[in-house]
Amino acid sequence: MRIAVISKPSKPELNQVMPELVSWLEKRKYEVILDQESVSYAPGRKFTNRSEIAALKPEFVIVLGGDGTLLAAARVVAKAGIPILGVNLGSLGFLTEVALSEIYTALESVEKKQILRESRSMIDCRVLRRGEQVNTFIALNDVVVTKSAIARMTEVDIKINGEFVANYKADGVIVSTPTGSTAYSLAAGGPILEPSVDAFVVTPVSPHALTNRPLVVRDIAEISILVRGNLEETYLTVDGQTGMNVLNGDEILCKKSEHQVQLLRARGRTIFDVLRTKLKWGER
Repeated sequence: MRIAVISKPSKPELNQVMPELVSWLEKRKYEVILDQESVSYAPGRKFTNRSEIAALKPEFVIVLGGDGTLLAAARVVAKAGIPILGVNLGSLGFLTEVALSEIYTALESVEKKQILRESRSMIDCRVLRRGEQVNTFIALNDVVVTKSAIARMTEVDIKINGEFVANYKADGVIVSTPTGSTAYSLAAGGPILEPSVDAFVVTPVSPHALTNRPLVVRDIAEISILVRGNLEETYLTVDGQTGMNVLNGDEILCKKSEHQVQLLRARGRTIFDVLRTKLKWGER
C-alpha cells in the first residue's frame, strides 16, 4: 500500500517529524512516496515530482503544512479521487485541521477506518480571448480577478447563466467555493458557507458603489466575468498560487468542476468546531 507525503518548504520542525513519520509508516509496511520538499527532510531517499504522484495511485496523501500546501496538493490529486489528510504546520489552518501532535492518532484512525471522508467542490475556470480558450484552471478555494497596477480599480461585468447581473468597479472580484468562503472572500466581507452547501459566492473587493454586495448563487450556475474598460493589465489568480494576466475584453467562465477534493477528517469534529477554534468565537 502506498502513501504519499507532500510538505511545505522551510519548516524546521520537519527535520525531526519527517524521519519519524517515514519510519512509522514503513514499519507498517507502507510504501512511502515523498515529494521534493519532503525528501529534503529525509536525506538519501528519492523524490517524486508532485505532478506524478497521482499516477502512482497512493491510498491517500499526507499534507504537512498549512492550507496553501493543501490547496497545491488538491489541484494535483483531486482528479484522481485520492483523499488528503491535512496536518497543520501553519498558523490558521481551516483545511489542515489535524494538529502535529495528533498525527499518529489520525493515521491510526485511518487504518481502523474510523475517519470521515468529506467531499469538497471545486471550480473549473476557463479564460476566453476573442472567443478562443487560452487557458484553464481548477480551484478549491477561489478564482480572483484584480488589477495588477497599484491603487487602480478594475472594472468587470458579471453574468450568471448568460444573464447580466452587475458591473463592478472595484479592487477586484472573487468567485469562491464553500471551502473558499473562509479565505479571501471572508476578508472581503463575504459570508461563511458550510462546506456541504451547493453554492458559490461572488464577492466584490472594496467596490466603488457601496450597494455592491456579495452574491450567493447555486453551484449549477455558470458565472461569467468580463474584463472591461481596463487599459492596463488585470490579473487572474487561482487559489492564491497560480494564474495569468488577462486583458480588456477577456472573459473568465467559472462553473462547478466534475472533480471534488476528498478530505480525511476526524469523527466528532464539525465545521463549527473548526470555526470556533480558528476564529476565536469562544467556548461552549
